[in-house]
Amino acid sequence: MEPITGKALVLACSAVGAGIAMIAGVGPGIGQGYAAGKGAEAVGRQPEAQADVIRTMLLGAAVAESTGIYGLVVALILLFANPLVNLL
Repeated sequence: MEPITGKALVLACSAVGAGIAMIAGVGPGIGQGYAAGKGAEAVGRQPEAQADVIRTMLLGAAVAESTGIYGLVVALILLFANPLVNLL
């Protein structure tokens, strides 16, 4: 069995890298779930502050989601617009 070299090696490593980049979606998912739970708790304790709680929670969710979106963008670049193949 001969070793994988050249373009095939770069494409294989890019696919593995894209998979690893998608792990970035785990953190935001856990964080947003935790924030939504705490937001529901806060609204349950103080229903009159619902608008402020929801506004703050949505802003925090948007900021947290940016990490997952960056991971997705990196994965898509590695899979479809692979800049590393051009270096061969």
